[in-house]
Amino acid sequence: MQCPLLYRFRVVDRLPEAPSAAAVRGTVVHAVLEHLFDLPAPERTIDAARALLAPQWERVRTEEPVLATLFGDDEAALAGWLTSAEGLLERWFELEDPTRLEPAERELYVETTLDDGLQLRGYVDRLDVASDGRMRVVDYKTGRAPSPLFEAKALFQMKFYALVLWRLRGQVPALLQLVYLGNGEVLRYEPEERDLLATERKVKALWVAIERAARTGDWRASPSRLCDWCDHQALCPAFGGTPPPPPGDALERVCGPAAAVPEVPGLDEA
Repeated sequence: MQCPLLYRFRVVDRLPEAPSAAAVRGTVVHAVLEHLFDLPAPERTIDAARALLAPQWERVRTEEPVLATLFGDDEAALAGWLTSAEGLLERWFELEDPTRLEPAERELYVETTLDDGLQLRGYVDRLDVASDGRMRVVDYKTGRAPSPLFEAKALFQMKFYALVLWRLRGQVPALLQLVYLGNGEVLRYEPEERDLLATERKVKALWVAIERAARTGDWRASPSRLCDWCDHQALCPAFGGTPPPPPGDALERVCGPAAAVPEVPGLDEA
């Protein structure tokens, strides 16, 4: 939806992209918020969260060797980056009290297949389940909250998760909650069954468009402010570039043997 050509570069051509300090910070902060709940409730303090930062950064850096070049030998840059991550954690403690939360699931992988065979999958940051069974879907964003004009786009990801959970568990989540650590705002939405049916129709239409583009090779650029952060401007017609010819197995790369739709990413810094 953001840009069909960018989707092609990432999913079909699988072009490499330079690691982003902001995106990696989002990954590390998410990991800290996940593992903080491994501790007993009274020990879930801001100091405990800070203590998890360096180990989680080391784990992520070890698992992704390309990140070794992110800061190089610049210790001051690394220290500033860790400090900015601490600031995001501090803001989260202002918004939620982890000593009073017991998530039912963290980093929950969800997957379902719709009636037409389309497979949907993704990862939910946190799922809270009340004693009466009501579900709250929580997603952390380490960027800033969007303006009201763009809230619908932000909520699409959450409605996608709600749709998958509804199809899996037969129950519409009671609340969708986006926690923006960049500016300390929380966006809440109470979905209804009709919302999820509309989301299902939108996902199916989106998949038809993806499949058509894979068959025809017609992946169009959609210029926006997000182009400022794109690694592929040199290949983009909107910037005078020329994309390489699509690979011959483009349809297979997109659809795969089970025609699976790629999981919805959590664009943590967007």
